[in-house]
Amino acid sequence: MFVDTARVYVKGGDGGNGMVAYRREKYVPEGGPAGGDGGHGGDVIFAVDEGLRTLLDFKYQRHYKASPGENGRNKNQHGRSAESYIVKVPPGTVVTDADTGEFLGDLTANGQQLIVAKGGRGGRGNTRFATAKNKAPDMAEKGEPGEERWVQLELKVIADVGLVGFPSVGKSTLLSVVSAARPKIGAYHFTTLSPNLGVVDVGDGRSFVLADLPGLIEGAHEGQGLGMQFLRHVERTRVILHVVDMAGSEGRDPYEDWLKINEELQYYNAKLEQRPQVIVANKMDISEAEERLQEFRQKVGDGFPIYPVSGMTRQGIQELLYKVADILDSIPAMEPDALESVEEITERKVYKVEEEAIPFTIHQENGAFIVESARLEKLVRMTNFEQYDAVKRFQRIMKGIGVDQALREKGAQDGDMVIVGDLEFEYSE
Repeated sequence: MFVDTARVYVKGGDGGNGMVAYRREKYVPEGGPAGGDGGHGGDVIFAVDEGLRTLLDFKYQRHYKASPGENGRNKNQHGRSAESYIVKVPPGTVVTDADTGEFLGDLTANGQQLIVAKGGRGGRGNTRFATAKNKAPDMAEKGEPGEERWVQLELKVIADVGLVGFPSVGKSTLLSVVSAARPKIGAYHFTTLSPNLGVVDVGDGRSFVLADLPGLIEGAHEGQGLGMQFLRHVERTRVILHVVDMAGSEGRDPYEDWLKINEELQYYNAKLEQRPQVIVANKMDISEAEERLQEFRQKVGDGFPIYPVSGMTRQGIQELLYKVADILDSIPAMEPDALESVEEITERKVYKVEEEAIPFTIHQENGAFIVESARLEKLVRMTNFEQYDAVKRFQRIMKGIGVDQALREKGAQDGDMVIVGDLEFEYSE
C-alpha cells in the first residue's frame, strides 16, 4: 500500500526535576545546598531513511513520545538526559505543523534530520538558587515540559524525470519498456493509483530515476480525479516527460490534451511552467498517428522538443532517452530547503527568568482575572508550590514583571480569583 500523507502526534520528553538536598557530612554541622539538576528530556527527531518509500508505518502508529530526563540527586549529582527518539521517514517528506500550517522542514537527503519536538530542560536543584541572603534555599524547579504538537507529513516522490499525461496514454507502458519497473498496466483509466519509480539506464554510462505518476484529468488542481495525490509528486521532478496519445485512441484531440495538462500544472504551481518539458508523442505504431503528429507540430511550434515513440514497438525510445539525459546534464540538481539539523542545534542556555521581560495579557471571564502568557504558564508548571521558597519566588516574579500592578489597574480586589495556566489563587494586596 502506498501512503503519501499522514498526521501524527509528537512530544518531546519532559525535563527531570531538580532536587532539594543538603550536605550531610561529619564535622559539617550546617552543610550548604547539594541538590542536583534534572536531566534534559529527549527530542523527537525525524531522520531520512532512503530504504523507505511510503508513509505506511504512520498509518498504524500515530503517537511518538520521547523519554523524560532523570531527576537530580543529592551531592550535586545531575540527572541523566534522555536519548532522542529517532523516527525514520522516506526521502521527500515535507513536515508542517498540523494546527498552524507552519512549515517545519523538507527532508530529502539520506540521513538528514529535523527536530520536530524538543525535549524540556531539566529543572534546577536548590544549589542553583543559593544567594548571599538565602544560603540554604528550600526549593528546586520541576522539569520543563517537552514540546508537543500534531504534525502533517506529506510525501513528494523524488525522481529526476516525471511522466505526466491523461489516463491511458501509455505512461506505465513506457516506464516498463525503459526500466526494470513493472507497473500495473490496463486498458482502463486510473490503472496507476500511486507513483511507480524505475531506474533508466541510458546505455552510455548515464542513468536517471523516472517516475510514472497517476493520470491527470481536467480540474485536477481542484481535487478532481486523483487531484493533489498526483500533483504533489510533480514538484520533485527536474524534467517533465509529457506523454500524449498521438493516435487519439479515445476520440480526444492530442493538442487539446496537451494544453489542458499544462494548465493543470500551472494552476497547481506556476513554477512548473519553467520546468524543462519534452513531449512524447506516443502510440506512433497506429496508422492515424502520423497525420495527427504533423498537425500537432504546427500548433505547438518550436518551443518544445517532440519525440515520436511507440511503447509497444519501442520505436524512438533510445533517442528520447539520450535527449532526457542531455537535459539533466545541463541543469543543476534541485537543492533541498535549508534545515536545522541536530548538529546545528546549539547548546541550550538556561536563563534566569527573574531578569527577563515576560509579556502577558489580562482579561476578565466569569468574575475571574485570566492572566495569559506562555512564559508564565511554563513557570507555573515548573514551580513546586508545596515549597515555601518556591512560592515566594513565584510571587516575586509576578510582582517584578508587573502582573500585580496590572491586576490592580484592572480593578482586582482582595479575594478575587486569578488564573494563570492551571494555577488558581486569590488576589491579595
